[in-house]
Amino acid sequence: MRTILIVAIVAAALQAQTTAQDNLNPGVAAFKDGNYSEAFTRFKAAVALDPALPNALLYLGTAYVQQYVPGVETEENRGYATAASEAFSTILQTDPKNKLATISMASLYYNLKDFKSAEEWNHNVLAIDPSNKEAYYTLGVIPWTEFIGPDREARNHEQMRPEDPPPLKDSGERAALKAKYWQSLTEGIDNEYKALAIDPTYENAMAYLNLLIRYRADLDDSKEQALADVKEADAWVEKALKTQKEKAARTAQNPQPPH
Repeated sequence: MRTILIVAIVAAALQAQTTAQDNLNPGVAAFKDGNYSEAFTRFKAAVALDPALPNALLYLGTAYVQQYVPGVETEENRGYATAASEAFSTILQTDPKNKLATISMASLYYNLKDFKSAEEWNHNVLAIDPSNKEAYYTLGVIPWTEFIGPDREARNHEQMRPEDPPPLKDSGERAALKAKYWQSLTEGIDNEYKALAIDPTYENAMAYLNLLIRYRADLDDSKEQALADVKEADAWVEKALKTQKEKAARTAQNPQPPH
C-alpha cells in the first residue's frame, strides 16, 4: 500500500512538471513574438504547477518587468515591479549565483530609481561575472544621474547658463557639492574605464566618460583644471563618434543575412 502511494506521488509530481513545461514552452514562444499577455498567462500557469521550475520563474519575472513602465506611479505598475522582484528573489534563494536573476534585479532597481539597491545588485553581478561591462557602465551612470540635478540647481542659483564654462562660481556652494559628490563621480569615471578595459569599442562608456568628466569639472578648484577636464571630455565625445562611424562602416561592409 505504501509503495502504491509513493508511486502515485511521484507520478503526480512528474505530471505537474510535464504540465508546467507544456505551459513554459508556448509561453517562451509567445514572449519571443512580443505577445506578452499570452506569455504572462503561460508563465503564471507554469509556476503555479511547478514553483521550483527556475526558467518559469525567470520568464515570469521578466514578463512582469515588460509590463512595468518606469516612472509611472500607480499601484498596478508598482505591483508589476514587486512581483518581478519576488520572482527573481525566489530563484536566488535556492541559487544565489544565478546570473540572469541577479542581472534582472540590478536592472529592475535601476529602473525603479532605487540607485543604492541598483549599485548593490550591480556589484553582485560583478562578483558573479567580473567581465560584465554593462554592470561597470551602470555603476558609472548612477553617480552622474544623482549629480546632474544638484549641479543644475547650483548653476541656476549662480545665474550660470549651461554653456558657461566650469567651475561653479560660488566657492562655498562648490565646496559643499564637492564634499558630497566628488568621490562618487570619480568612482563613476573609474567604472567607465573598467567597462572600456573589457570592451575598448564600448561607445556608451565613452559617452558617459564625457558626461562624468565634464560635469565633475564644475567642482574643480581652478579654471585651468576645469578647462583641462572639458578638453578631456571633448576628446571622449570625438572618440565615441569615431567608434560609432567605424562600427557602422563594418556593418555596411558585412551585412547580416536575413533571418
